[in-house]
Amino acid sequence: MPDEIKTEEPKKEDSKKKGPLGKLKEKVGDAEDNLAILSTFVRLGILVWSGGILTLNYVTVPGLPQQKIDPTFIASVFTGVLATFGVQTAKKSGDGTMKMNGANGAAAGGGITKADLERLIAAASQTAPAQTIRVEQGPIKFITNDGEPPVKPTV
Repeated sequence: MPDEIKTEEPKKEDSKKKGPLGKLKEKVGDAEDNLAILSTFVRLGILVWSGGILTLNYVTVPGLPQQKIDPTFIASVFTGVLATFGVQTAKKSGDGTMKMNGANGAAAGGGITKADLERLIAAASQTAPAQTIRVEQGPIKFITNDGEPPVKPTV
């Protein structure tokens, strides 16, 4: 008998086309990634909902009676969700300039001003002179002056 050549037929996946969620599941396989994507979509949904409610409170839509509601709660939800995306709100001060709320504008809320911080640093340098180094990216390897590597701490 002559040698038979076996050819494999290409495997057919499902005959049904995958929808957007099926394609998304295919790309993202990790459960943590799925939860992160889901939480982003939930936050975006809440952001769109609260933004829509706030907009409808101030805009008149023909054919719809305008409802006067207290926007305080919706605005707090809106700013809270914006904060989860890293957006900070600003507040107009009496002199017409915009001041940041939160960590960057701590002086407006009774925190430490830049001048106060400079005075504290100057006072600290008089009592115990030291240098502070802020490292943005690690890891760092420290080597002594004589070239010997540092001793690893024992736990």
